[in-house]
Amino acid sequence: MNTLERSRITKNAPINALHQYLSQIHEGDFYSSLESTDIAAINLTKSECEDCVKILWNNYVNIAKKERKQENLLITKQDASMPIWLKTFGSNPFGEKCLFISLHGGGNTTPYINDSQWENQKHLYTIEEGVYLAPRAPGNTWDLWHRPEIDLMFDRIIENMVIFEGVNPNKVYLTGYSAGGDGVYKLVPRTADRWAAANANAGHPNDASPLGLRNTPFTIHIGANDVSYNRNRAGQEWADKFSKLQNEDPNGYIHWVEIYDDMGHHLNGKEKAALNWMTQYTRNPIPDRVVWWQDSVTHDRFFWLELPENQIRQYTKVTATRDGQNFDIQTKDYKHVTILLNDTMVDMDSPIKITMEEKVLFEGIVPRTIGAIARSLRRHGDPYLIFTGEATVCTES
Repeated sequence: MNTLERSRITKNAPINALHQYLSQIHEGDFYSSLESTDIAAINLTKSECEDCVKILWNNYVNIAKKERKQENLLITKQDASMPIWLKTFGSNPFGEKCLFISLHGGGNTTPYINDSQWENQKHLYTIEEGVYLAPRAPGNTWDLWHRPEIDLMFDRIIENMVIFEGVNPNKVYLTGYSAGGDGVYKLVPRTADRWAAANANAGHPNDASPLGLRNTPFTIHIGANDVSYNRNRAGQEWADKFSKLQNEDPNGYIHWVEIYDDMGHHLNGKEKAALNWMTQYTRNPIPDRVVWWQDSVTHDRFFWLELPENQIRQYTKVTATRDGQNFDIQTKDYKHVTILLNDTMVDMDSPIKITMEEKVLFEGIVPRTIGAIARSLRRHGDPYLIFTGEATVCTES
């Protein structure tokens, strides 16, 4: 064997090993199995990493196409079922369609009333382009749209719309009316990395916080006379909170709050202006600053940050910024924080530096690995949130 042949074999070793693994593995907990193999820890070059990302994403899509054929009409998670209705508008090519998820009102009432609200929501708005999707809430309680299983269901809906309907995951929007507006208030701050923009109409935030909306444009439409549950007052309070947050962080917290004079709970279609407003925004999956506030429903990943599952607690905060190869973390709540990396964010062949209060927590080159890619896909099937390296730091001395 000559030198050139040996070089080719060495160069393609991770790709060949990955192909061999894929040929032997059966469907199931595929990515967890991959993370525990020897090939998961192999350091990859940039080109090898790009090939592995393509291979694993295509594999993820192929498995989904086999396993989820019926899910475009019904999503089931944690013994809850969510029927789905959708309609496609326009002729954008596959991969470039927008997705509008539209949440109906109702709440703690009879199934018949919630069903009728769902029927109304199906035809409440018309969009120029994309997929308009109206799900039916899986229950009939006051917290229709912000129960813990809803987050998982919407993750699944978005993935399916990307895979089956050609939605661009950077153009996914959420809107809701009344109890649906309540859901938008609660859901979006804790899952802000899923949405390009969001709109709450005639809703109430309950105990939600806008802190997590630093990178997700948010618009509120409400009647000045919508006094039930103090919705009008709550809308103004969020307007004030947004103004304060944006004054402190001028590059974030894009918002539009419209309080309509002489209108109550019914806005007579005036809120439709929110849909056009939202479409001017596209999600940035790797923003330069992340503000992560854990709500009553917690998560272990948010944009390019990750936390150990056994440390996560409600009502805690992590803030992180990135500037070129440099990262800075601010938190009083967590001992360990992981920075998720890829070549779109940084030059992964050069050292990065992670600091907290001017103390260097890490400085060095973070390897690209198949294991990191597999963990990304296990966490969330989003082609723009695939990370290829991970750096975990301890924030305590």
